[in-house]
Amino acid sequence: MTSQLWPFFAYLAAALVVLAGMLVLSYALGERHREAATDDPFESGILPTGTARIRFDVRFYLVAMFFVIFDLEAVFIFLWAVALRRVGWTGYIDIAVFMGVLVVALAYLWRLGALDWGSVPRIRRGVGR
Repeated sequence: MTSQLWPFFAYLAAALVVLAGMLVLSYALGERHREAATDDPFESGILPTGTARIRFDVRFYLVAMFFVIFDLEAVFIFLWAVALRRVGWTGYIDIAVFMGVLVVALAYLWRLGALDWGSVPRIRRGVGR
């Protein structure tokens, strides 16, 4: 049994040696100075002003969710297009159903008013309840 596991243990030992070596080298070669400006954040040549704890409008999160959703949708459609010859009509029907569900969901959100950026929500009574 151990004759089959020796490559695993050799790899584990080599990984631990590399890890220990990197830690020791970074400690030995690292700088050891403490100045006032050492702990200040520096972003793209601009010193920070104010606090980083500000509240973002919910619209920014809406854009982020749409990006993730449509990005994943694009990945699925691209993968389908790559395998189009192999999947045949079954794959075509599958992607048509997939895109149909996405279009129905988008229409529902549009009608609900979730896509509006205006200050007054136009959520109608009876929709979404």
